[in-house]
Amino acid sequence: MKGKSILISVGITVALVAMATGAAISADDRYSLKVPDGLAFSEFRGYEGWQVISISYNGGKMAAILGNPAMIDAFKAGIPGNGKPFPDGAKMAKIHWVPIKNKFAPGPPLVPNTLHDIDFMLKDSQRFADSGGWGYAVFEYDDPTATFRLGNLTDHPPQGNNAKCGAACHTIAAKQDYVFTKYANR
Repeated sequence: MKGKSILISVGITVALVAMATGAAISADDRYSLKVPDGLAFSEFRGYEGWQVISISYNGGKMAAILGNPAMIDAFKAGIPGNGKPFPDGAKMAKIHWVPIKNKFAPGPPLVPNTLHDIDFMLKDSQRFADSGGWGYAVFEYDDPTATFRLGNLTDHPPQGNNAKCGAACHTIAAKQDYVFTKYANR
């Protein structure tokens, strides 16, 4: 009987350790994703704590556009309106959600619901010289499995999965150093 209890205890312990390890691994899986010849999700570690540049609503999705300290400092210095380019190392993250109405709040307002994808931009004028100095990445989120994958041509909008996936769209903002977003007044 004692042997059976020990086996059950060991089995439960192994199962709990496996579940804990699996949860930690799956939460960090996104950091192993990398666009071919381009940006890695791991280059944006900590983006969740970056300052908000602006918000947007487009194509049925709402987004928070965040900037790392180099990006925020550049905006505060007047870039790109002063004609200067963003410095190398400036980064942006755009987190898209499918919104839902908050029926409990007055209005009712639209609020984030299901995570849809995260877009990243990194200024590195040498590494991405052929795309205006910016590298781009889109990582689509799958809610049922809580995993990310590289954006692809079947997504809406379609995304080539390389460092230049956003370059074609961003050329219309060349005069703003390829950045659409303006730093919102606060």
